[in-house]
Amino acid sequence: MSTDEKDVKTVEEPKRARRPHGLGRGLSALLGEAAQEEALSASAGGRASGNSVQLIDISTINPHPDQPRRHFDDAALQELADSISRRGVIQPIIVRPMGGGYQIVAGERRWRAAQRARLHRIPAIVREFDDAETLEIALVENIQRQDLNPIEEAEAYSRLIAEFGHSQEALGRLVGKSRSHVANLIRLLDLPKAVQAAVMEGRISMGHARALIGIDNAEGVARLIEEKGLSVRETEKLANQAKGHVSGKARQKIPPVRDADIGALEHHLADILGLKVLIGHRADGSGAVTLHYSTLDQLDMLCQRLSGEPI
Repeated sequence: MSTDEKDVKTVEEPKRARRPHGLGRGLSALLGEAAQEEALSASAGGRASGNSVQLIDISTINPHPDQPRRHFDDAALQELADSISRRGVIQPIIVRPMGGGYQIVAGERRWRAAQRARLHRIPAIVREFDDAETLEIALVENIQRQDLNPIEEAEAYSRLIAEFGHSQEALGRLVGKSRSHVANLIRLLDLPKAVQAAVMEGRISMGHARALIGIDNAEGVARLIEEKGLSVRETEKLANQAKGHVSGKARQKIPPVRDADIGALEHHLADILGLKVLIGHRADGSGAVTLHYSTLDQLDMLCQRLSGEPI
């Protein structure tokens, strides 16, 4: 028995010919009870049909181009690959026939990890799904498995609403979440792209991001969160201040978003002059350059440099 066939058993699913209707049953309602949560693998025997599990060459399988999950954590993927190396693929992926091969409907993370584990074949259930069903299942499967970061999950909800006409309440029932959870996540998509990227990369949490919704300088506050390690509560106070809900001594200065080129120029001039340099650049192209000195000797040196006198 080959390495990729170990710990693999053929399991026939209950015969359920029709796909159930309604959203309340989650992914099983979309897959028609296709054993998506059972510990399954396939034997080395021939190609099965229907809902039975079969071993498929990994090289014939391609990911879905509209996979909602864009970020795969490398450490977590390696951990899964190590587990697969020891125990095999416990749960089959779901694929559909596509162009002489197969396209992943659910289970891309397992497929990627299996490749890292150097498996040549992977247990899979082959099902016939159209494009709309495939996308819907991919979105719901990732949400239910909690494989998505908050922004990816929000984008998945947004697509399910826009492309399949689901309401927020119906989506909540579909994925086992509250309507308010769905609504709060979708609101994250109102944040600037830079802030969304910080959430996706784990530099700020969803709690931080929620506090930034609706404020003008969300990027500046997000930068402050990273630089000072602000808690969610501290971020909420800053956000309330930005919205005009805080006054007096409670106010803190929120730094504006700095242009990266201006920052680089400040550092370059500081290296040349040996002084702290600040550039206040305005949108109309005007601005001011401020040079900070701490001793009279530094001021004298600066005057000599500006006048062209030898130092």
